[in-house]
Amino acid sequence: MAMKRKNQTPEDRPLTKEMLEEMRPASEVVPELVEAHARGELARNAPRRFRGPQKKPTKVQTTIRLDADVVAHFKEGGKGWQSRINTVLRETAFGGEAD
Repeated sequence: MAMKRKNQTPEDRPLTKEMLEEMRPASEVVPELVEAHARGELARNAPRRFRGPQKKPTKVQTTIRLDADVVAHFKEGGKGWQSRINTVLRETAFGGEAD
């Protein structure tokens, strides 16, 4: 007997032979959605899972070790803390030019 997963719902149960026989292709049930997907209309609304490669990479991924209090200071400002560190480093390195 297969083990039940924690928080299993009725929708998680295995399909029976009768259920499989009742199934129909999506193109029969919702042809307008299948056609919209084929035209690429639905892909624009789907959230992107990750960024693709940049056409012109402007930054280099690196690893740097910073003091915990420095990182905490920038993280207190919320999102964008890495960009703020980059801005401070740029201003320091290039004498006040922030780009």
